[in-house]
Amino acid sequence: MIAPLTEEAPSAPKQLLLESLDQRWNIYRAELQRCRIEFSNEAIHDVRVALRRLLSLIRLLNSIEPHPRLKKLRRAFKGQLDEFDELRDTQVMLAEIERVKQELLQLEGFQEYLQRIEGKLLGGIRIELDKPDLIDIEHRLLLVREALAAEEKADWAAPIFQSVDEAFSVTKQRFDQIDPAHPATIHRVRTAFKNLRYLVEIVHPLLEGFPENNLKLMNKYQTMMGEIQDNEVFIKTLDEFLQCAPSFDLELVRGHYDVRRSDSVSAFIKKKNMLKKFWRPSPERPFPWEAVK
Repeated sequence: MIAPLTEEAPSAPKQLLLESLDQRWNIYRAELQRCRIEFSNEAIHDVRVALRRLLSLIRLLNSIEPHPRLKKLRRAFKGQLDEFDELRDTQVMLAEIERVKQELLQLEGFQEYLQRIEGKLLGGIRIELDKPDLIDIEHRLLLVREALAAEEKADWAAPIFQSVDEAFSVTKQRFDQIDPAHPATIHRVRTAFKNLRYLVEIVHPLLEGFPENNLKLMNKYQTMMGEIQDNEVFIKTLDEFLQCAPSFDLELVRGHYDVRRSDSVSAFIKKKNMLKKFWRPSPERPFPWEAVK
């Protein structure tokens, strides 16, 4: 366990960073150990989420006070996260087939194809889960924590909020380039928005009047974009399967998911301006919940 803070009167923003580091590390460590034992779909998912949250905090700390140790931790956690991507997509598709297979019986062959892929990926992930040396990582994080606790700044809030401002700016730039005819442009927004969401989760206690419901709304907003990407991946993988097994007649299935993709894009486009609720448009402007007072 990372040692508790011993400072007598830390500033609230710095204390928040220290507490977030403790919390996110402890959750990640617990989820990784649980996954090593259970190795269920749910446990794998929870490790991925814990990794994303820890990685967003490491990025934040590195933007406030860049350090080679933070960069190494960032690369290590990002590498772990990348290992899960294909397995996650495969398991989402299998869950979808399980949900609809009674109505779309033609998916049986595709399901068997995905199950073979999942089996191979699970073998690799089992090996990857045993690689992280928690003692070594914890030692590195403890050094980061000690350096952070010893750091003196006149104003901790300014660089913290600047990091979130920059994350919002990246998200907004990609948002402005959305083309409903090209779902990949929405996926680019989603990848940036994930980082923004996890940063807001960290810093929101510092914001007076922050609407607590915003965290749930941000999750829903991300989920809408995620449904578009899940449909994209499903269609892409289905096309790859048909190239390997052209004898399968899946035209009706392909049409069904084309419609699903179109509907998910339309649903998001109707709600896409929700983004403006979550952060200020620039450092000089008020937060949206302040503007409506």
